[in-house]
Amino acid sequence: MTEQPPRIPGGAQLRTIAMPRDANASGAIFGGWTLSQMDLAGGTLAAERAGGRVATVSIEAMRFLRPVSVGDEVSCYCTLGEVSDSSIEVKIETWARERGGKSAEKVTEGVFTYVAIGEDGRPRDLPGRTPE
Repeated sequence: MTEQPPRIPGGAQLRTIAMPRDANASGAIFGGWTLSQMDLAGGTLAAERAGGRVATVSIEAMRFLRPVSVGDEVSCYCTLGEVSDSSIEVKIETWARERGGKSAEKVTEGVFTYVAIGEDGRPRDLPGRTPE
């Protein structure tokens, strides 16, 4: 049985097309470009949960499973992980589908941690959380 993209209400947090400007000299998409798409997707979900601004503080368990090609549709699926007083863990799977293709393959996965940031640029408590 082939692994399928996650079934998340609302679908992917981010969908985009990998373009030639994002490719390295070998013709594959830069890993850094893929990482930035994941950070955008995860940051969006974290900001929704935080009710405002967040900053990326760590990336764990990052794995590149296969290269992304120019023209691939890239989709990032995010799920909330552990939430503390001011930080939010987001698990992100990135899937790519060839242009015109019907099936997608997982190309990357990782766990990103974001911290809620106040107007003063310092960490703040998340709404709905009571500091210990």
